[in-house]
Amino acid sequence: MRSRARLLGHPIHQMLIVFPLGLLATSVIFDLLTIVRHDGKWSEVAFWMIGAGIVGGLLAAVFGVIDWLGIPKNSRAYKIASIHGLGNIGVLLLFGASWVARQYVAANPSTMAVIFSVAGFLLSAVTGWLGGELVDRLGVGVDEGANVNAPSSLSGKPATQ
Repeated sequence: MRSRARLLGHPIHQMLIVFPLGLLATSVIFDLLTIVRHDGKWSEVAFWMIGAGIVGGLLAAVFGVIDWLGIPKNSRAYKIASIHGLGNIGVLLLFGASWVARQYVAANPSTMAVIFSVAGFLLSAVTGWLGGELVDRLGVGVDEGANVNAPSSLSGKPATQ
């Protein structure tokens, strides 16, 4: 099933999700560095990464919704995409709660702020797997007839001749 929102022949949602996933996951690693090294600069960086990750996640969500609207409603893909999307709303809410809890103490976040981030990270592992299931197993966002010898998406030719 071809993605509805594309740029230069590729699904925009799939292009954008790498940024928020990377930023949010790395923010958790930086919080762990703060705990191990007793140096608040890592959590201060995590604070800004969370903010950027949330903005990127919201942008990716716009294109995810566009693609979701194109999935047949009576399909397994629609059910999985719905869970994927709702789960990612949860991810953004958990990281958003962490970000708000850090507002005035970015270098020294509360235990709750770190718990929110870790919970968001764990949930993102599940929703990321669901996204992979949509693309790799159910073919959402994949050109019909895609194959290892398909011409470039910039050629204007279909994946199969």
